[in-house]
Amino acid sequence: MSRLLPAFLDVVLVLVFAAVGRRSHAEGFDLAGIARTALPFLVGTAAGWLLASIVLDGGPRTLGFGALVVLSTVAVGMVLRAVAAQGVAVSFVVVATVVLSVFLLGWRLVARLLPV
Repeated sequence: MSRLLPAFLDVVLVLVFAAVGRRSHAEGFDLAGIARTALPFLVGTAAGWLLASIVLDGGPRTLGFGALVVLSTVAVGMVLRAVAAQGVAVSFVVVATVVLSVFLLGWRLVARLLPV
């Protein structure tokens, strides 16, 4: 599997996270709004990919790689939201961590079950 597909899946799932979050808070389902909501988390995802690519031996399908991407996505995303004076309530951090973990680790677990 090329590195493009795992990166694409991570980006799409972060966008889904942002879209579902906006929808559940009645903030609208417009592309610009989804992009604004997702951007801090996408920066975190990119940082996680860079860090994991440098420090880990395993490829992007591994759970270790995914865990580092999740941690970076949440941490960087929340820091950027705080800097931009957006919400970073503890409950949001918990929900974001759980949902992004399910999304970004979930596809990796499924991929492990599929023949390569």
